[in-house]
Amino acid sequence: MFEIRKDSFYIDGKPFRLFSGAMHYFRILPEYWDDRFLKMKAAGFNAVETVMCWNMHEPKEGQFCFDGIYDIAAYCRIAQKYGMYVIIRPGPYTCAEWDFGGFPAWLLKDKNLRIRCNDPVYMQKVENYFRRALKEIVPLQITHGGNIIAMQIENEYGSYGNDKKYLCRIENVLRENGVDVPLFTSDGTTSEMLSGGTLPHVYKTLNFGSRADSAFNCLKGMQDDMPRTCMEFWCGWFDHWGERHHTRNAASVSAEVGKLVDSGCNVNIYMFHGGTNFGFTAGANFGGKYQPTVTSYDDAALLNEYGDYTKAYHKVRKVLYKAQGLDENAPLPPRPQLQNIGKVKFTKKADLWQNLYVLGEKHHSATPESMERFGQNFGYILYTKTLKGKYGARKLYIEGAHDIVYVRINGRMVKRYDRSSVLNLLSSDYRRSDGFSLNMPSFDGEVKIEILVEGMGRVNYGPETENDRKGIQKVKLGYQTIFDWDIYTLPMDNLDKADYSLKAEDNASCILEGEFTAEKGKDCFVDTKGFKKGFILVNGFNIGRYWNKGPQRTLYLPAPLLKEKNTITIVEQEGCGATEITIGDKHRL
Repeated sequence: MFEIRKDSFYIDGKPFRLFSGAMHYFRILPEYWDDRFLKMKAAGFNAVETVMCWNMHEPKEGQFCFDGIYDIAAYCRIAQKYGMYVIIRPGPYTCAEWDFGGFPAWLLKDKNLRIRCNDPVYMQKVENYFRRALKEIVPLQITHGGNIIAMQIENEYGSYGNDKKYLCRIENVLRENGVDVPLFTSDGTTSEMLSGGTLPHVYKTLNFGSRADSAFNCLKGMQDDMPRTCMEFWCGWFDHWGERHHTRNAASVSAEVGKLVDSGCNVNIYMFHGGTNFGFTAGANFGGKYQPTVTSYDDAALLNEYGDYTKAYHKVRKVLYKAQGLDENAPLPPRPQLQNIGKVKFTKKADLWQNLYVLGEKHHSATPESMERFGQNFGYILYTKTLKGKYGARKLYIEGAHDIVYVRINGRMVKRYDRSSVLNLLSSDYRRSDGFSLNMPSFDGEVKIEILVEGMGRVNYGPETENDRKGIQKVKLGYQTIFDWDIYTLPMDNLDKADYSLKAEDNASCILEGEFTAEKGKDCFVDTKGFKKGFILVNGFNIGRYWNKGPQRTLYLPAPLLKEKNTITIVEQEGCGATEITIGDKHRL
């Protein structure tokens, strides 16, 4: 049994110091879970912390998924195999730089629904999810012979709201569904965050990445005589597209961790191993402007994205080994094996725009509704309209544009809009334009309008979380609203129907395909130098987005995805003249 007493944590009646690392099962291929746990154990950790992702476990309302990379029960059992305890943050909101903070996109279908509060409609959906999801982990609690020692109520709620009835309801739902290990909250180190996000009777933990010697002062008068825990010690930071890659000095990390350890605190390092935002799962922030997160979740973690040791790993290992009296000369598990495949020539090339009509599912709507309205979670959406009549030159206005938009008139590209490049937030409020205009020439007859939108990740933190529907909301020509649209939903999760007979011109938006051979058991990296924007699939698995605005240049290609003979498919949405791509052994962030 795990207990939180005034002086310390206890397991089975014996004092226990928590040395934990964050590592998310859904960002690591299951074939590598054993390897990552071995390296975590070898670093001196005795526990792992993970959030749960509602959007992956219930991708469609009432349809649940707990297998493969989402098999959290198997993940916990592997941790137990290596003698490690588990802390779970079940949500329903988790943040974690994950699309929509872990919320499923289908919550946004109802524009009247309010998330993260005691709204009865929202809470009914939360309860339905918890009722099913907790069946996976309740039997694995330490009270049932398992290794789950604690669970969190919501996540950093004080950064968002102050609905205590909501927090109490989450607590009650967890208890009603069999959670009997200790619960806790986790918030930043300001009085506002703690006032909004905590409950008087629930154990409180903090999140911070520096000033470890003074951070807990904020709990004075609120939680004085309890063990101190940093539930997120930020050893690094995540990257947005267009920023410099974040790094942190290893000596700084180990010094701050050392302060926590020497002062008797419990600590969970965020992240021990970050992993990868495979597919379109990366989230975004909104602080002055829209800021989408890159594919890599390297996060300057102790283990890098592909599971190799860093300088910070070795320094923190020394701190933890010294604190526990362990042998610092103990051997480490082997480093990852890498391979340099070289250049892969494309054998097929097809026009992307023509294939959108082949790959998409057609809908009809009076107005240009969002992806979520059609039950689409990720990807692209195409709006088409043939406008007939006699019109003078006017402005064409496109409103609610989330996030990357391409406009074609009669088959000719006339506008590219990047929401992340627009500073559309006033300094003290959250009003925004989320739109753009372009000049539409006069015509007499008909004109075809095509608007392709890429959703770049829903906002996962802050007040804008609940407003980030993907697509567009309205199109006007002058003062006239344009109605009656054909809409194609494009999750791009299966490109088998791509028609390579639809030839692409040089430098046009295209779908490219090539074949290559690979060694078994060795990772590699796809180098996107020379490409502009799109995503890559290997043997049908989406390894993520690329974008030439950086900072990420290579996409991680784990060995378990590879066979002797492999197919690589690239969707290049802005066009390039490349005839080949390089797959190498260098990781470039």
